[in-house]
Amino acid sequence: MTGIIDEQGYRLNVGIVIAGPDGRVFWGRRVGNRDAWQFPQGGMMPGETPEETLFRELEEEVGLRQEHVSILAHTEGWLTYRLPRRFLRPPRNRPRCIGQRQKWFLLRLNAAEAAIDLTLGPEPEFQDWRWVNYWYPIRKVVHFKRAVYARALRELAPALPKRSKHA
Repeated sequence: MTGIIDEQGYRLNVGIVIAGPDGRVFWGRRVGNRDAWQFPQGGMMPGETPEETLFRELEEEVGLRQEHVSILAHTEGWLTYRLPRRFLRPPRNRPRCIGQRQKWFLLRLNAAEAAIDLTLGPEPEFQDWRWVNYWYPIRKVVHFKRAVYARALRELAPALPKRSKHA
């Protein structure tokens, strides 16, 4: 695990919600686990702002560049979740990571869906993806992320474009 770990042991991270033209959102299946679906996310590196992390992770994980999206909203503060004990790794010459502290962003996809490419990063995060209803991920994400997903989606929802009658 790389990136910045704060004084409480939380890895600073961004969460990314990508809305398509009809208001549904990108939902990715992680590599190596058939049932592990989540939003793109990634850790901040030293010297990066949350926005810089957002665009780096967006390209690495989903293949989208800054010109492919618009930022519609972000969470005011940072949202935190703890990792279950079974996911904690022993520290190796750095602080122990006990969870994630995340700044969440809601993006609108401005490019064609074909711009999404899960294979651009050095190590692909996702092996598949689909569009889902905006609220669907709260019920389907791994249990220890559910409260953060619910808080992030509630806070970002007012910025979600209203669905077109033709969508």
